[in-house]
Amino acid sequence: MSPAFQHHSLRVHQFHGLQPGPRLIVLGAVHGNEVAGVRAIERVLGEIESGALLILRGSLTLIPITNPLAHQLGTRSGDRNLNRNLRPTAVPQDFEDRIANVLCPLLAAHDALLDLHSFNSQGEPFALIGPENNAGALEPFSHAAHEARLARHLGPNRIVEGWMSAYEQGVSRRRERSWQTGTTLDTDASYGVGTTEYMRSQGGWAVTLECGQHADPNAPAVGHRAIRQAIAMLGLADIALEPPPASHELLRLVEVTDRLHAEDRFVREWVSFDPVWKDEPIGVRHDGTLVRSPGDGRIVFPNVKAEPGFEWFYFAQRSPRSLA
Repeated sequence: MSPAFQHHSLRVHQFHGLQPGPRLIVLGAVHGNEVAGVRAIERVLGEIESGALLILRGSLTLIPITNPLAHQLGTRSGDRNLNRNLRPTAVPQDFEDRIANVLCPLLAAHDALLDLHSFNSQGEPFALIGPENNAGALEPFSHAAHEARLARHLGPNRIVEGWMSAYEQGVSRRRERSWQTGTTLDTDASYGVGTTEYMRSQGGWAVTLECGQHADPNAPAVGHRAIRQAIAMLGLADIALEPPPASHELLRLVEVTDRLHAEDRFVREWVSFDPVWKDEPIGVRHDGTLVRSPGDGRIVFPNVKAEPGFEWFYFAQRSPRSLA
């Protein structure tokens, strides 16, 4: 049960241009301790309220604090991770279920989503996009070109794809050992569905921007620039779309490794996108077994605080996909 201080509403700011155009929604603090998006959205709100930024076409929806309970606690989650198993629920069981029942219809009412996050370890900002256009069962999609274009213009020159396919592979492993751990949400492939995945399931398109390390003083500026780039690209206001970096590194998440025991540890302090080589030791299990890299590539999202049974780190390799 959540603490005594209950939140009873979600603060949403909407601006509707008087001319037709696309519908963009921007989220901050889906994880409560990630404040770069909060500050970036607040800055854009100030520009709109002062008249420095005029929304002329379509609509812009800004939610600075998407998970107010987690934000007040200063933690990633309130009762649970809002960015997993995101879907409407007839009988909500926790605070995040109640937020989802408000947030999901909002997402479905828009064409595009920009979700602003930050990360725990040191590292450079990067963007995450969905799959290529496909009619498969896992994540059918038809707006890959929109996502690729926005991701190229957001600012960072590193872009990552492959979340759902890597997560599904991890789910398969969890099912294999569920007889030991018991069945939980993380053994369901739908548990990998967060804001962007839900947006795509509703016919829209979405990009996540990791603005930098949580405490990086430059992270809010990265988010602010990204919001303005999205507004410019969609033509909601008469502001210039800045050119993208000359080149991008596109990586595909290939495999996820879970932490299985509280005493599992990394062999050293890893930073997202550190290079690793085939068979290089990455971690040590509590029984002394070495966890080695499955190939030449990059380590992504290393989490020294991962709970047993959940994602410890991802392995990524260069993607053959073109963003042109």
